[in-house]
Amino acid sequence: MRKVTAGNYTKDPLYPRVERAVRQILETGDVVAPVEVFMRMDLLKRENLEDWRFARIPYLERVIHTNLSKANRVLRVLRCHAAKLGLKESHSEYRKWGKGGRRIHLRFSKYGDPGMETPTTWKSSTTTER
Repeated sequence: MRKVTAGNYTKDPLYPRVERAVRQILETGDVVAPVEVFMRMDLLKRENLEDWRFARIPYLERVIHTNLSKANRVLRVLRCHAAKLGLKESHSEYRKWGKGGRRIHLRFSKYGDPGMETPTTWKSSTTTER
């Protein structure tokens, strides 16, 4: 498949899985986070996500059950699908969970891939700002 664009993302083989994951997330909430999509697609286990959030794992790429190229493709399809649904893009910051110590920024990829290191979430337009 060629590069994912707003015009062809629905033809991508990953689209049905991404679409299903987003639908499931929006049934119970109004914020779509990429890590949640990875979990719903069975590419990331909750235990591994928690280990990453507590900085027991140095970067998320290590525990995602796919290669970085496919993970980036999932993110591109997700970005296009969220735009089609009219979800509002919001940049997020992932910091270490836990007591004490510094609140360090968590890494997504081993080499700091810009496509992975700029975390974004999408919010339903029905969400009220506080």
